[in-house]
Amino acid sequence: MIRAVRRPLSLLLLAGVLGTAGTAHAQVTLTLSSWVPPTHPLTIAQADWCAEVSKATEGRVLCKVLPKPVASPPATLDAVRDGLADVAFSTHGYTPGRYVLTKIAEFPFLGASVTANSVAYQRIHEKYLSGFNEHDGLHVITMFTHGPGVILNNKRPIRTLADMDGLKFRVGGGMVNDIGKALGANMILKPAPQSYELLSSGIVDGVWFPDEAIISFKLDKVIKYRTTIPGGLYNTSMVMVMNPATFNRLSRQDQAIVNKHSGEWAARFIGRYWDAQDTRARAGMQVAGIETSEADASFVADFKARVAPLEQAWVKEAQAKGLKNAAQVLQAFRDEVKQLQ
Repeated sequence: MIRAVRRPLSLLLLAGVLGTAGTAHAQVTLTLSSWVPPTHPLTIAQADWCAEVSKATEGRVLCKVLPKPVASPPATLDAVRDGLADVAFSTHGYTPGRYVLTKIAEFPFLGASVTANSVAYQRIHEKYLSGFNEHDGLHVITMFTHGPGVILNNKRPIRTLADMDGLKFRVGGGMVNDIGKALGANMILKPAPQSYELLSSGIVDGVWFPDEAIISFKLDKVIKYRTTIPGGLYNTSMVMVMNPATFNRLSRQDQAIVNKHSGEWAARFIGRYWDAQDTRARAGMQVAGIETSEADASFVADFKARVAPLEQAWVKEAQAKGLKNAAQVLQAFRDEVKQLQ
């Protein structure tokens, strides 16, 4: 059995330690909402990010992790916009059709490192995409991705695309949904926390996920087979945001500190947590006896042929949104990832 990683000691509750610091400025307590389990790398990274900000502000900014999420995963960004939480993260694909340019980070074969993918994504978003205001009404802390997607199932090894025939998979939405359609896979779109129930009840036979999901959602008892694709079956675009009114309540000095801990700094910070969890999960899968197959050249060639039209479709979609050089921006993103690997 794969044991969930224990949550590292964090500086989250700094009120007692730093409660007397920074008396020249009013203290602001940030409420943090997470819809994944407390042991998930995103919950931990978000909390520890806030702890780093709190430390840098000498306690003028404090952190409070809410005991439960303020909204369902698809409604999280709206909840932050409406002030139900100060800081949270979400997955763009959970609201199909709402975000277009963010799909740039979701194509297959991007790379094996979450940190490299996330830093590259943040750089490209800041340079080319942020001006299109897809996150209107939100203060964006950073853009990032999860780990490269793999195929997990409890029926049989997947060594060819035909091996997926007759199986139903849970996916999260966004580009992964388009990839599934291109491959002819039978899919349902559900948020990640529902995966164990879907698998254990037989509603689905498998999931498309990064490796960390085996630990984060305790899937070791309901998964028997894993198939990897070089550079990932897919990726997922994610964002961490702050309520703008909350940001504006901070002093200029503390706004500058938040900004220093945003952007590329935060993308790298989060990416390292996810890379570490992916590594732990792969080791745990070996212990649990989950059988791994690596896609061979024939599988990859078939896969690439099926999904090739998706890139051009996104380029046209992005151009319609105003990103006239979309093909060049996509190539710049891939070049950035390659340099960072």
